Amino acid sequence: MVYITEDMVRRRAEHNECEIFSLEEVSLHQQDIERIEHVDRWCRDLRILYLQNNLIPRIENLSRLKKLEYLNLALNNIEVIENLEGCESLQKLDLTVNFVGRLSSVESLRHNIHLTELFLVGNPCTEFDGYRQFVVASLPQLKWLDGTEISRSERIRASQGLEEVRRRVLEQEKEYLRRRAREKEEAQRKAEGKEKGNKERKAGFDGRWYTNIDNTVPTLEENKENEEEEETKTTSPDLDEEQREREFWHTPCSFTPESRLEAHRHLEEKRRAKEKEKEKKPKAPRTLITADGRVMNVNEPKLDFSLTEDEENNTVVLNLAVYRHMDTSLIDMDVQPTYIRVSVKGKIFQMVLPAEVKPDSSTAQRSQTTGHLVLTMPRAEGEIKVTKTVPRPPRACQNRRRSSPQDNKRKNNVPERLEVDPSKHMTLDLANIVPRQSTREGPLETSGTTPPAATGPSSFSEGFVDDPDVPPLI
Repeated sequence: MVYITEDMVRRRAEHNECEIFSLEEVSLHQQDIERIEHVDRWCRDLRILYLQNNLIPRIENLSRLKKLEYLNLALNNIEVIENLEGCESLQKLDLTVNFVGRLSSVESLRHNIHLTELFLVGNPCTEFDGYRQFVVASLPQLKWLDGTEISRSERIRASQGLEEVRRRVLEQEKEYLRRRAREKEEAQRKAEGKEKGNKERKAGFDGRWYTNIDNTVPTLEENKENEEEEETKTTSPDLDEEQREREFWHTPCSFTPESRLEAHRHLEEKRRAKEKEKEKKPKAPRTLITADGRVMNVNEPKLDFSLTEDEENNTVVLNLAVYRHMDTSLIDMDVQPTYIRVSVKGKIFQMVLPAEVKPDSSTAQRSQTTGHLVLTMPRAEGEIKVTKTVPRPPRACQNRRRSSPQDNKRKNNVPERLEVDPSKHMTLDLANIVPRQSTREGPLETSGTTPPAATGPSSFSEGFVDDPDVPPLI
């Protein structure tokens, strides 16, 4: 049985900084609560209270909640509407899918003058003849019933035939109460029969509560038969369990508070049995290295990874996609020559390496953006290839190369000068610049070939006539 505790209410009051005295809204749904208690003393300022989908059989301990405006008690085991007179500010009441069969108990809501919405869908009383007319006439403050607005004409018609409707409703209510009494008796007999069956199973291995001294020593044939029966019993417990489970869920039964409690207890027993099996059978430790020394590949944290070989640097690189926001202190690494082991929050990641590596020279780095763990492990055999990096010229130099020297000189207004290779430099022979007349008579002749260069000063002075009108050569 689950009780409403202070710790439960505080855990549901996180939006109010876990303060329960000033709490205005709390949700206690799907907690298997079987009784309403303490809420009216701890949370006096409650305006909204959610208690749907529990096992509450009765409305109680809510009269002190003077500010309560909305109460949700859907999917419970409530049979009578009661104890809500003290909720003076109640505006909406939800009793969907309960077991309200006493429709006359609706009249207890007359004192809740602010009540405007009421939900009774899925209750046995909604099947009564004149159900809606009786509720509308009994609660004049209502504006909505089961999600349908109550019109003025409907209210007038309901109030006109109220006495006749009340008589029919009371007759149907008596018939329902007799049927409920029979259902309770059947449920009680069924529970007693189940208890007897459990006792008979616990008696002895043969189902008896005493020892029969009249039994004789069994023969060989009887022993064989007993052994066969024991084998069938040992192999069929799972089948019996499945059969009982199938019978429980497929056997037709009436929808009553008792059947709902029985289904809940059945599920609770199954859950406890599974927990006991887990406790009895501890999880076997995962095999990382077999008995013959073979290393296994393990990925317990189920992380994405990539293992690559860098031929240029002669290394093996492991990129492990560790959780981005996880603290690095929760990661532990162990690099061995043939395998690597990484522990991520206690879960093992182990990988066999394609080549033998040097554990002492290995490095581990973690990305600050993605959180990935990068392990660089140099190989034990082979040489690391050093690659020469050629520095690239800056963009300014490239731009200068692209532009022609003529453009640059034109931009800078620098005079252009021709440069001659010194090896190609030759001394000029000024004697042959002007054509001369040969000693013989005849027209002037020009030499077809360039005479050899003069080597001495005498060759420079021979045949030279200084003309004062010609400027000197520089």
